[in-house]
Amino acid sequence: MDAFEQVVSEILWNLGYWVRTSFKVELTPEEKRAIGRPSSPRWEIDVVAYSARDNTLRLVECKSYLDSPGVKATCFDGTDVKGASLYKLFNEKGLREAVFHRVATQLYDKGACAENPKVILCLACGKIASDIHRKQLHAHFARFGWELWDERWIQRHLADLAKGRYENQVSSVVAKLLLRGALPD
Repeated sequence: MDAFEQVVSEILWNLGYWVRTSFKVELTPEEKRAIGRPSSPRWEIDVVAYSARDNTLRLVECKSYLDSPGVKATCFDGTDVKGASLYKLFNEKGLREAVFHRVATQLYDKGACAENPKVILCLACGKIASDIHRKQLHAHFARFGWELWDERWIQRHLADLAKGRYENQVSSVVAKLLLRGALPD
């Protein structure tokens, strides 16, 4: 598991979600043909989070981009075709619908969620290219009912972990060390 995915999953666990990382989506041969990917391998979702209280599944794509320019709005608005290929679920409606359906079906069939969960696509990212991109991304995501969890969201939730009771999780321990002012001299 990617370290950034682990941090995101631990934040979600702390928020009361059941989480699973590196979730393999078992698209059927018919579904693969319908989306134009008849020979594609299993699709993988970085983090799947389920809330039983409101029967909601959040499918989270994680992109840390900590030492890069960051996520750009152009990867979602149709102006950067190469960049868009990094975010297929966000940019390909047929693929997104097939994956949403299959994940909900897989989890329901295993007894891991209630019938007909609401499915929300989320992007957790460690860096956005600029405040202009941030504003454009938040507006774009809101139009589609998606959730954008940027570095500010992650920082807020890590601060909550630092304030909370001890949890034997890397993200919680690191948050407590850094955010409680426990840095060595």
